[in-house]
Amino acid sequence: VSRSLERCPCPTLDCIRALQKLQVEHVAPQLYTTLHRRLSSSVSAPRITTHYTIHPRDKDPRWEAIEMERFVDEADVVIVGGGPAGLSAAIRLKQLANEHEKELRVCLVEKASQIGAHTLSGACLEPSALNELIPDWKERGAPLNTPVTEDVFSILTEKHRIPVPMLPGLPMRNHGNYIVRLGNFVHWLGEQAEELGVELYPGYAASEVLFHEDGSVKGIATNDVGVAKDGSPKDVFERGMELHAKVTLFGEGCHGHLAKQLYKQFNLRENCEPQTYAIGLKELWMIDEKKWRPGRVEHSVGWPLNRNTYGGSFLYHLNEGEPLVALGFVVGLDYTNPYLSPFREFQRWKHHPFVAPTLEGGQRIAYGARALNEGGFQSIPKLTFPGGLLIGCSPGFMNVPKIKGTHTAMKSGSLAAEAIFPKVTAESVDSETAGLHVHEYADNMKNSWVWKELYAVRNIRPSFHNYFGLYGAESFIFSFNNPHFITGCLKPAKDCTPIEYPKPDGKISFDLLSSVALSGTNHEGDQPPHLTLKDDSVPVARNLAIYDGPEQRFCPAGVYEYVPLETGDGMRLQINAQNCVHCKTCDIKDPSQNINWVVPEGGGGPAYNGM
Repeated sequence: VSRSLERCPCPTLDCIRALQKLQVEHVAPQLYTTLHRRLSSSVSAPRITTHYTIHPRDKDPRWEAIEMERFVDEADVVIVGGGPAGLSAAIRLKQLANEHEKELRVCLVEKASQIGAHTLSGACLEPSALNELIPDWKERGAPLNTPVTEDVFSILTEKHRIPVPMLPGLPMRNHGNYIVRLGNFVHWLGEQAEELGVELYPGYAASEVLFHEDGSVKGIATNDVGVAKDGSPKDVFERGMELHAKVTLFGEGCHGHLAKQLYKQFNLRENCEPQTYAIGLKELWMIDEKKWRPGRVEHSVGWPLNRNTYGGSFLYHLNEGEPLVALGFVVGLDYTNPYLSPFREFQRWKHHPFVAPTLEGGQRIAYGARALNEGGFQSIPKLTFPGGLLIGCSPGFMNVPKIKGTHTAMKSGSLAAEAIFPKVTAESVDSETAGLHVHEYADNMKNSWVWKELYAVRNIRPSFHNYFGLYGAESFIFSFNNPHFITGCLKPAKDCTPIEYPKPDGKISFDLLSSVALSGTNHEGDQPPHLTLKDDSVPVARNLAIYDGPEQRFCPAGVYEYVPLETGDGMRLQINAQNCVHCKTCDIKDPSQNINWVVPEGGGGPAYNGM
């Protein structure tokens, strides 16, 4: 039973206590949540969420005299997200406009302060989509400096390594690929887009989808600035602006804030399996030059995860004039033990006898984390709707066995551009809606090499969900569906064994807060927390009571913390929003599905330097 309720005598709280006991023993989580919210409406909980998406301004007297009209601008195409997909779409659109001597205004908004500053990936880049989009990329100085020269794959036990040969034809074989710092590559793509005339607006976070009266997408609005932490307007308050377009492309990356709304608005997931997810954590290290092997790629599965927890590691040796390695750890978010900490599993993995020697004597220089899609082919939603398209990792084109999604994301952006261009430049368009519905994009994708590639590996990740787990995943020759697990996969804490993690040594393994400091993360402190809660009472009454507060462990940035109430009578959830690295894991893994991640003020978040 929640400690915050233990000493509070009243009939309503007695009901909540009884209900919590029933939930742990008998009641389905969905029924529990509904009943709990009704009962707890009469119980005062500490106010955590002050964001207008939860507490509307039209009911707040502090906003009565504030001018709320937005400045409006218009473009032919608006793109949300300055990642590989969004920038590829922008580049291809302007290439086509130049080829056909057409005027075309393309505007791209990106929440990071600089293009590439929120980009994080391994990354091994397969250059197929780049070759098609910019054939002379070498002459243009693309930062692909490290061709893969050596491929190593291992199954790890606690003390040993079992080598696995990388035979031709295996999905993870990297012959012909490049090890890159993806943030640097994305920044270079931004330069190519600007040269072609694309208007880039970094530091502008798209916070709202706008609709025409007929229900089609009209464009987006950027978020307001100058709102205090308590939700009131500051003296420097400025309303966001509206960007209208004939077509809007949404390329926000995994679990996009606006894409979530579009899935519901247009029922885009009606005919696909649920999306599945993982969290990827990454560090950059400067190592002893004697241990540096430029072009070497290492992957592993196994320890420290058990056979029923999906995940693995990477360690890439870069060739950028100094002995840099990029290393990381991926954990599937379908794990069941609420005591598991992906961050601490990552730190523990670095002490394996096959890994630690590379890092000994080195210096860690960067850290970050990001959620990633793992659903693959079965989880691809409907890609088009009136006025808009989904591109890149937003709908989820990652090839999980390859551990690669940049090439497929880029190709989706290029194919979207090729479908859009004739529509937005036509002198007259026969459209049933004000926002153009570009059905051709979905056809382009289905006829592309992206579709064939994802179809070929469609069963590898779902096949993990059998009795043998990791070691039975080779049964992918059969057909599998993705399980409906995201909201119900965690077991109650009482049914699980706490995991005892070793203390970090400060040389190879580190604590969480010193890690977050290396991400460059910063937000304006006096703004409403962008990690919003649908119900402020749920974290203590349900997540802490039943699952022992798993958000303290699945968040890779120390955002969520349970602290004693000022009265000393119970606990409360504290949200350290300034720490957030925008990974979206909390929005995915919260067992109560009570957390809704929304964009903070533009320019906030991590400041990754080539991650």
